[in-house]
Amino acid sequence: MSDTRKVTLKTFRFNAETDYLPYYKHYELEVGKDELMLDLLNRIKWEHDGSFSYRRSCRHGICGACGIKVNGKATLACKQNALELVELFGDELLIEPQSKKRVVKDMIIDKKDFWDKHAEVKPYVVAEIDPHPEHETKQSIEEFNKFLDADLCIQCGSCHYACPAVEVNEDFLGPAAFTAAYRFTVDTRDEAGKERLELTSQMGPGVWDCVKCYECAEACPKEINPIEKITKLHNMQFEQGVAVPNVATRHAEGFLRGMKKYGLLDEADIVSYSEGYLGMYKHLKTALKMLKAGKIHWHSGVPFINSVPKIKHLDEVQKLIKISQTNKL
Repeated sequence: MSDTRKVTLKTFRFNAETDYLPYYKHYELEVGKDELMLDLLNRIKWEHDGSFSYRRSCRHGICGACGIKVNGKATLACKQNALELVELFGDELLIEPQSKKRVVKDMIIDKKDFWDKHAEVKPYVVAEIDPHPEHETKQSIEEFNKFLDADLCIQCGSCHYACPAVEVNEDFLGPAAFTAAYRFTVDTRDEAGKERLELTSQMGPGVWDCVKCYECAEACPKEINPIEKITKLHNMQFEQGVAVPNVATRHAEGFLRGMKKYGLLDEADIVSYSEGYLGMYKHLKTALKMLKAGKIHWHSGVPFINSVPKIKHLDEVQKLIKISQTNKL
């Protein structure tokens, strides 16, 4: 990598108070090998246009204020080396806010929806505490380790605004809120775990509307994996009797059914089990495509016909499921 490189920054500009539509301005900068994206934002403001606006604070990847998107990639500007992105995307970088439909000015967005959803899961320990305790509340190392990496979340919103479910479903709580819900539900000092599980089990706002695209894991600058916490919330809902029968929970049950019976995913059975035979008709176009691709057969999903071949050593898979299953679906 050379010491400097000429880079064009195609930068999103919009002021909600004065502009009817957003537009893009181009800035050409000679970028050094040690410069971060935040350095480039500063240079745009200091050297080219003082009206350019963005958030920044700690410069150490802790506060989460400077979250932006570069060529669609969610990043913390203070943490991301600029030339690394040039190597990835080329000499023109597209700089945009985390969510264009929530823009206040340039890179600054209104994060009210993020904070409201985060607050909804009660991201704190809920407990009746003696006002004059005689000793501290202790946790074992094992109990502490159940937090996993959920405690590392800095509430930057990168995962939230990278999530496609958040974009199309205004009720969906989002991966950051689910990570917080998991972290405090597994806390041995907390007494509101069941309330959080009931909230996150609802269709619409809850974890069952997650599409498992892993965009949140890709976006997180702290390398937290929200999908892992979402999956654990799924399991905890079953374990604690919170999960209610619906299309989503039956889909999870249907997946396990197929693995137990064949050691393979039975696509047709999952749909018929989750939505019933009448519900299968709305997936007819998809079924025809899968039929053409060989993923299902014409008799797949027909009662009393086992169309899925069993894998070798199915008994070993069944033993593993029995050993690892922590709840009864």
